[in-house]
Amino acid sequence: MEALKFAVQCRGGLPAAWVAALAAIALANSPAHAAGDAGRGQVLYQGCQDCHSIEKNDVGPMHKGVVGRVAGTAPGYNYSPALRNAKITWTEQNLDKWLTDPQSFIPGTKMFYEVQDPRDRADIIAFLKERAH
Repeated sequence: MEALKFAVQCRGGLPAAWVAALAAIALANSPAHAAGDAGRGQVLYQGCQDCHSIEKNDVGPMHKGVVGRVAGTAPGYNYSPALRNAKITWTEQNLDKWLTDPQSFIPGTKMFYEVQDPRDRADIIAFLKERAH
Protein backbone atom coordinates (compact mmCIF):
# COMPACT_ATOMS: atom_id res chain seq x y z
CA MET A 1 0.00 0.00 0.00
CA GLU A 2 3.03 2.29 0.36
CA ALA A 3 3.28 2.45 -3.44
CA LEU A 4 -0.33 3.57 -3.61
CA LYS A 5 0.26 6.28 -0.99
CA PHE A 6 3.35 7.45 -2.88
CA ALA A 7 1.42 7.54 -6.13
CA VAL A 8 -1.37 9.59 -4.60
CA GLN A 9 1.08 12.02 -2.98
CA CYS A 10 3.00 12.48 -6.23
CA ARG A 11 -0.03 12.63 -8.54
CA GLY A 12 0.83 16.09 -9.75
CA GLY A 13 4.28 15.02 -10.96
CA LEU A 14 3.65 11.52 -12.33
CA PRO A 15 1.91 10.59 -15.55
CA ALA A 16 -1.51 9.03 -14.97
CA ALA A 17 -0.34 5.68 -16.41
CA TRP A 18 2.40 5.46 -13.75
CA VAL A 19 -0.08 6.20 -11.00
CA ALA A 20 -2.41 3.51 -12.31
CA ALA A 21 0.44 1.00 -12.62
CA LEU A 22 1.67 1.66 -9.08
CA ALA A 23 -1.84 1.35 -7.70
CA ALA A 24 -2.40 -1.94 -9.55
CA ILE A 25 0.87 -3.36 -8.20
CA ALA A 26 -0.01 -2.28 -4.67
CA LEU A 27 -3.47 -3.83 -4.85
CA ALA A 28 -2.31 -7.04 -6.54
CA ASN A 29 0.27 -7.58 -3.82
CA SER A 30 -2.03 -6.81 -0.92
CA PRO A 31 -2.56 -9.79 1.41
CA ALA A 32 -6.33 -9.82 0.91
CA HIS A 33 -5.98 -10.18 -2.86
CA ALA A 34 -3.12 -12.66 -2.79
CA ALA A 35 -4.82 -15.05 -0.37
CA GLY A 36 -8.35 -14.80 -1.72
CA ASP A 37 -11.55 -14.53 0.30
CA ALA A 38 -13.07 -17.97 0.89
CA GLY A 39 -16.41 -16.47 1.99
CA ARG A 40 -16.72 -14.54 -1.26
CA GLY A 41 -15.47 -17.62 -3.11
CA GLN A 42 -18.32 -19.66 -1.63
CA VAL A 43 -20.81 -17.22 -3.13
CA LEU A 44 -19.02 -17.29 -6.50
CA TYR A 45 -18.86 -21.10 -6.39
CA GLN A 46 -22.64 -21.19 -6.70
CA GLY A 47 -22.10 -20.48 -10.41
CA CYS A 48 -19.85 -23.55 -10.64
CA GLN A 49 -22.61 -25.73 -9.23
CA ASP A 50 -24.36 -25.92 -12.59
CA CYS A 51 -21.77 -28.63 -13.36
CA HIS A 52 -19.85 -29.35 -10.13
CA SER A 53 -20.39 -30.19 -6.49
CA ILE A 54 -18.01 -30.62 -3.60
CA GLU A 55 -19.14 -34.13 -2.66
CA LYS A 56 -20.22 -35.89 -5.88
CA ASN A 57 -19.49 -36.12 -9.58
CA ASP A 58 -22.00 -34.48 -11.88
CA VAL A 59 -21.51 -32.98 -15.36
CA GLY A 60 -18.04 -32.14 -14.01
CA PRO A 61 -15.98 -33.96 -11.38
CA MET A 62 -16.43 -33.43 -7.65
CA HIS A 63 -14.22 -30.80 -6.08
CA LYS A 64 -13.63 -32.48 -2.71
CA GLY A 65 -9.86 -32.62 -2.35
CA VAL A 66 -9.20 -30.91 -5.67
CA VAL A 67 -6.38 -28.67 -4.37
CA GLY A 68 -3.29 -30.88 -4.41
CA ARG A 69 -4.92 -33.66 -6.46
CA VAL A 70 -3.49 -34.86 -9.75
CA ALA A 71 -5.76 -33.75 -12.60
CA GLY A 72 -8.02 -36.40 -14.07
CA THR A 73 -8.05 -38.66 -11.00
CA ALA A 74 -11.29 -37.99 -9.07
CA PRO A 75 -12.75 -41.47 -8.53
CA GLY A 76 -15.70 -42.39 -10.71
CA TYR A 77 -15.58 -39.48 -13.15
CA ASN A 78 -15.18 -40.00 -16.91
CA TYR A 79 -12.52 -37.44 -17.82
CA SER A 80 -11.54 -36.38 -21.31
CA PRO A 81 -8.34 -38.04 -22.58
CA ALA A 82 -6.72 -34.58 -22.55
CA LEU A 83 -7.25 -34.12 -18.81
CA ARG A 84 -6.52 -37.76 -17.92
CA ASN A 85 -3.15 -37.42 -19.68
CA ALA A 86 -2.31 -33.88 -18.50
CA LYS A 87 -0.12 -35.08 -15.61
CA ILE A 88 -0.49 -31.86 -13.65
CA THR A 89 -1.34 -31.29 -10.01
CA TRP A 90 -4.06 -28.82 -9.08
CA THR A 91 -1.93 -26.22 -7.33
CA GLU A 92 -3.23 -22.72 -6.77
CA GLN A 93 -1.22 -21.56 -9.80
CA ASN A 94 -2.56 -24.33 -12.05
CA LEU A 95 -6.13 -23.76 -10.88
CA ASP A 96 -5.71 -20.08 -11.67
CA LYS A 97 -4.50 -20.88 -15.22
CA TRP A 98 -7.31 -23.42 -15.61
CA LEU A 99 -10.04 -21.05 -14.50
CA THR A 100 -8.64 -18.29 -16.72
CA ASP A 101 -8.95 -20.37 -19.92
CA PRO A 102 -9.27 -24.15 -19.59
CA GLN A 103 -9.16 -24.77 -23.34
CA SER A 104 -5.84 -22.94 -23.69
CA PHE A 105 -4.35 -24.52 -20.56
CA ILE A 106 -5.32 -28.09 -21.52
CA PRO A 107 -6.58 -28.25 -25.12
CA GLY A 108 -9.24 -30.88 -25.71
CA THR A 109 -10.77 -30.78 -22.25
CA LYS A 110 -14.53 -30.77 -21.66
CA MET A 111 -14.41 -27.66 -19.46
CA PHE A 112 -15.38 -24.47 -21.25
CA TYR A 113 -16.32 -22.00 -18.49
CA GLU A 114 -13.84 -19.16 -17.87
CA VAL A 115 -13.44 -16.86 -14.87
CA GLN A 116 -11.92 -13.66 -16.22
CA ASP A 117 -11.56 -11.63 -13.01
CA PRO A 118 -8.32 -12.45 -11.10
CA ARG A 119 -9.95 -11.61 -7.76
CA ASP A 120 -12.85 -13.97 -8.49
CA ARG A 121 -10.40 -16.76 -9.36
CA ALA A 122 -8.40 -16.17 -6.17
CA ASP A 123 -11.58 -16.23 -4.10
CA ILE A 124 -12.89 -19.44 -5.69
CA ILE A 125 -9.50 -21.11 -5.16
CA ALA A 126 -9.45 -19.94 -1.52
CA PHE A 127 -12.90 -21.47 -1.05
CA LEU A 128 -11.78 -24.77 -2.58
CA LYS A 129 -8.64 -24.84 -0.41
CA GLU A 130 -10.50 -24.05 2.78
CA ARG A 131 -13.83 -25.82 2.40
CA ALA A 132 -13.37 -28.61 -0.15
CA HIS A 133 -10.52 -30.50 1.48
